[in-house]
Amino acid sequence: MAGTALVVGASGIVGNAVAERLLEEGWTVHGLSRRPGSGPGGIRPVAADLRDAAGTAAALSGLRPEAVFITTWLRQATEAENIRVNAAMVRNLLDALRPGGATRHVALVTGLKHYLGPFESYGKGVLPETPFREEQARLDVENFYYAQEDEVFAAAARDGFSWSVHRPHTIIGMAVGNAMNMGTTLAAYATLCRETGRPFRFPGSAAQWNGLTDMTDARLLARHLLWAATTPAARDLAFNVVNGDVFRWRWMWGRIAGWFGLEPAPFDGTVHPLERQMAEDAGTWRALAGRHGLAEPDLGRLASPWHTDADLGRPIEVVTDMSRSRRLGFLDQQPTDDAFLDLFARLRAARLIP
Repeated sequence: MAGTALVVGASGIVGNAVAERLLEEGWTVHGLSRRPGSGPGGIRPVAADLRDAAGTAAALSGLRPEAVFITTWLRQATEAENIRVNAAMVRNLLDALRPGGATRHVALVTGLKHYLGPFESYGKGVLPETPFREEQARLDVENFYYAQEDEVFAAAARDGFSWSVHRPHTIIGMAVGNAMNMGTTLAAYATLCRETGRPFRFPGSAAQWNGLTDMTDARLLARHLLWAATTPAARDLAFNVVNGDVFRWRWMWGRIAGWFGLEPAPFDGTVHPLERQMAEDAGTWRALAGRHGLAEPDLGRLASPWHTDADLGRPIEVVTDMSRSRRLGFLDQQPTDDAFLDLFARLRAARLIP
């Protein structure tokens, strides 16, 4: 049943998809971001910096959302700062909504760093066995995901709303200016390879090239968020959220290459990080954008090589179990190659790639 929702991080890769889905289902949608910009038609923008408790309270004064979807975070230089800043953002948000008294469900989007550890200790030490399952204990390391969860749990106990935590794998979706966007990063990289004649080279590890993995389409994640917010059996639970298929990058790389009319370079087992390969490409992209009349000449707003390198450079196989959702009735699936190809078509239609 439709109601009023607040999407926090509405301009991001997840928030945009969630807002679109809610609007399709007839919800009244308020979208919070620091600098509201383009978004789905019908969204009601709210400008707020969640680091500012007083400013957040003022921006949300009088707003009474029944469902709140937290899809944002701010990357900091250290994990200690990630914890301090991102926990405070969640706390300031929920404190600001408390006077309205209308919130009945809060959904928090985190990710598989819940199991793999934060960037400072990513994929190191003793990790849970794959496939990752929600009942596996937290790692014995500091992690801002845990701090965000704890803020939600404390506010739920205090204010009486239900909660859900959603842990996607790498997300495929449409956004500009997003800090973690593999799909658009690979689209920009493939375009540069095609335009310059450079080899379309897999940047990651042999473990990723040969091993099984999975990913999460932002549209499927949006459906999962709405399902959990409106399904009583899903109250107060954490969920893994992936597309439902598994693949090997040695197959997917060829699928991506083919869409761009490229032949993939042979993989020789050597890691070739995109951050290094694309380090000098800003000027090339600006010139390319001018030639093709693209909407975004700033490569830095499209590509996030550091994040793609972190995922494709992992030394371990990463697959995710979704049995908890399946048992409770969420059965949606999304072929991951279609998710990539759909995104590339949307990027072309939006004149973000030629």
